[in-house]
Amino acid sequence: MSIWTRISDAIAALANGESLALVFEKLRTPPERSVAFTIAVIALSAKMAKADGLVTRDEVTAIREVFQIAREDEAGAARVFNLARQDVAGFEDYARKIRAMFGESGTCYCDLMEGLFHIAMADGTYHPAEDAFLQRVAEIFGLPEAEFRSLRSRFVPDAVPDPYTVLGVRPDMSLADIRAVWKRMIRESHPDAMIARGVPAEAVKLAEKRMVDLNRAWEEIQEARG
Repeated sequence: MSIWTRISDAIAALANGESLALVFEKLRTPPERSVAFTIAVIALSAKMAKADGLVTRDEVTAIREVFQIAREDEAGAARVFNLARQDVAGFEDYARKIRAMFGESGTCYCDLMEGLFHIAMADGTYHPAEDAFLQRVAEIFGLPEAEFRSLRSRFVPDAVPDPYTVLGVRPDMSLADIRAVWKRMIRESHPDAMIARGVPAEAVKLAEKRMVDLNRAWEEIQEARG
């Protein structure tokens, strides 16, 4: 059974007029978590689109890129997106439901935020409303400010990314300690680790850019320290 069939089944189980946010209360354990992850990214991206008041073709394409949506599954993805846009529940309610579902699994929130940043930057512009939206979502998820800055620096090209910010480390840390952080982040980015924490196989490609950014940051720090 494809993930999109499972998503359709989850949505169909909602009574007429019920909030899409209720889906997250029913999808707490694997393999249902991968369904919830997919719905979460698409639903929050729909709410984010309302935040800046514009849905572009680039953003829709970005959603397809994150999940490698086949042509026959586009209708299912569009239904999730439209349900979220029309839902009276606010994005903060969605974020709290997602936090309740995933608990203290911090790495999974980074995975989810990466999908949102990718979609936010699809049109080449990072709107102030999108920044405020993503900061608030990260706050509800319990992501430390350093992790949010790390994510932002890897996606938003408003300055040359600082390698220390990318890795979420301090410049006064020893090279050995920084290397330990880099190795942990690379380990957490392995496809098997991502799937184990609920990221659907369709979205594992999110880690490709992350791996490039992390390795570049580590190399820059090594070079700078001689």
